[in-house]
Amino acid sequence: MAVSSTLSHTPPTPEPPTLRAWYRANVQALGSAQKAARGTPAYSRLVNRPLARRVAAAGHVVGLSPNTATLVGAGLTGTGLALLVVDEPSAGLGLGVAVLLALGYVMDSVDGQLARLRGGGSLAGEFLDHTLDCVKTCVLHLAVLVSLFRFPVVDSDVALVVPLVFLVVDMTTYFGMILVPFLRRRGAVAAGLDSSAGPEHPLRKWLMLPHDYGTFCWAFLLLAWPRLFLLGYASLLVVNAALLVLASAKWWRELRSLDLLET
Repeated sequence: MAVSSTLSHTPPTPEPPTLRAWYRANVQALGSAQKAARGTPAYSRLVNRPLARRVAAAGHVVGLSPNTATLVGAGLTGTGLALLVVDEPSAGLGLGVAVLLALGYVMDSVDGQLARLRGGGSLAGEFLDHTLDCVKTCVLHLAVLVSLFRFPVVDSDVALVVPLVFLVVDMTTYFGMILVPFLRRRGAVAAGLDSSAGPEHPLRKWLMLPHDYGTFCWAFLLLAWPRLFLLGYASLLVVNAALLVLASAKWWRELRSLDLLET
């Protein structure tokens, strides 16, 4: 008598994704979860963020946390500025400072990208990020001041005023960029308006390049020619001061109009 038997089939256990597949999935996820690009200068938008996206995708695979990325970026930036203070301007110093600052800037964007991959950031992490950004802005101009004092490139002490004025301009701009969006949202809610911004002019990201931190990073390549560096640095000050005046006037008009709507 023939006996028939039915063989049970157990589906194979799916293999865990490879590190490369995990990395690619992270890059794809970040590509659809980016901050709004409006108002972001060209270097930050087209160079720094895409680089940071790939670093964050790899960092997520190895378990890098957003706060660790923030501290790594601060360490790279601090090392570059320390070199600027202790060493005499030269081509090698300019390259080293520029690369370290640019890498620090990448890591400064990596922390936010890692937070998005993890489903959102923390209040403590945001506090750490903004605090170190503020310190970085201050120390950058103070490091230029110390370098100009230790290794003068012109005979006049007037050159030392340039980084001091730049520090005031940058800190005022930073404060405005943090405060105004908060006030804008509060005023729009009180007036029952939509706080979302309108379309961006296609040239805006290029016109904002002198205000881009990436421009500051690579401007240190001019340390190979110290006088040219001072001229370029002073030119960036003039442009950024003009941008601050224009932005402040725009912010004032916008907030005043919201005030009138509330009354």
